[in-house]
Amino acid sequence: MSSNAEKALECFKAFIGKEEGVGDWHQIDQDQINTFAKATYDHQFIHTDPELAATASPYKVTIAHGYLTLSMIPFLGTTVPLVPGAWDGVGMGINYGLDKVRFPSPVKVNSRVRARRELVSADLVAPNTIQLKQKVTVEIENEPKPGCVAETLVRLIYG
Repeated sequence: MSSNAEKALECFKAFIGKEEGVGDWHQIDQDQINTFAKATYDHQFIHTDPELAATASPYKVTIAHGYLTLSMIPFLGTTVPLVPGAWDGVGMGINYGLDKVRFPSPVKVNSRVRARRELVSADLVAPNTIQLKQKVTVEIENEPKPGCVAETLVRLIYG
């Protein structure tokens, strides 16, 4: 009899190299940027001082920290459709790491972002654990380049 993880792996394998889906839009406002600055002690004016950014920044507005954009991936991913049948029996998911991260374009204050996710690989790493590599693109509404492109590693532990 196959385990939940083995059954899920078959579902995931059908999606390798394909887009899993696109999530909902989320607006990044100044309050969220300021909260992130406080948490990380990164108070550079391009993030936290709208008046100075208007005159001294090439963007003329404040921008989100690149790591704020990256940290939004788990939240933005909550609205991306799940691979059918692959999540049955998941006890928990944990972030395992990142293989590659780039920030092609700044996320300007009050921009809306969303996640577009593609499954790169799925591997059984223990009898009850699947590791997924997903390419996540954080799109910025009405911008030609994304705010972040990351290869994320997630481990799903099945009961």
